[in-house]
Order: sequence, then C-alpha cells, then structure tokens
Amino acid sequence: MAVEEKWKANLEKVAFMKQFPGLLGNWEVLEGKTIKAVIPLKGKQGAAVLVCTDGSFTIVPAMAPEPYELGEALVVARTLLEPAHQTAYVEYDRLVKKDRDALKSARVDKILGAIQNNLEQHPELKDRLKELVKEWK
Repeated sequence: MAVEEKWKANLEKVAFMKQFPGLLGNWEVLEGKTIKAVIPLKGKQGAAVLVCTDGSFTIVPAMAPEPYELGEALVVARTLLEPAHQTAYVEYDRLVKKDRDALKSARVDKILGAIQNNLEQHPELKDRLKELVKEWK
C-alpha cells in the first residue's frame, strides 16, 4: 500500500538524518570547534544550523533564553565572561543585590500584613510575638 510505503520511507529517512555524519549530539563536543557559518532555519522562528570548520554541525534554538537561563549562564560562565565584561558584571551584581533586597522587603511586608490581618481573629498572636521578641534579644 502506498501509504505504508510512504510511512516506512519517512522513518528510514529520519533514522538516517539522526545518524548523519558530523551531527553533534551534545554541547560538550562543540567545545574548541570553530563556527564557520550560522544559517537560519525557516521551520522554527529563530532556529539555526551551526556549521563548524571541520564539517560538524548542530541545530540551535532561537536566542530567546528565559531569564532564569540567562541568570544561570551569567553565573556559571562568569570566570570566562567577566574579563571581557567587567563593567557589565558590576552592574549585574548591583541589580542582583537590589532584587534580593526587594524580595527580602516584600517577604517582611507579607509576613507583617498577615499578622496584622489576623490579630483580631487570633489575639494569641500578640502574646506569641512578644515571646518571640524576648527570645531574640
């Protein structure tokens, strides 16, 4: 049947593509290679094929990393990036501290708000808070 033949032909083609000579299977094998070309792909917005000078290649997704990915990348690659971007890292450190401080303040406000909102229903909170303050002194 023609449909089965088409399905089998596609499976065979896909299996061959996944084993194509030069296709890099993980990021570690890209280390030390020189990129010869970056060619955008039409199928997925922002995706591209990286072709190396030795004939190896890989497909990369769009360069639109999530903020958590960017943050982790800036931390794990700091020793390699910082010499070339010292001023940017000074600003990044300032913004990280500002964000951390804002998070701390927001948590304190949330805790205090919860206490204030529950004092009428739970008057024992007042006594418990006084005990906690005495413990910390």
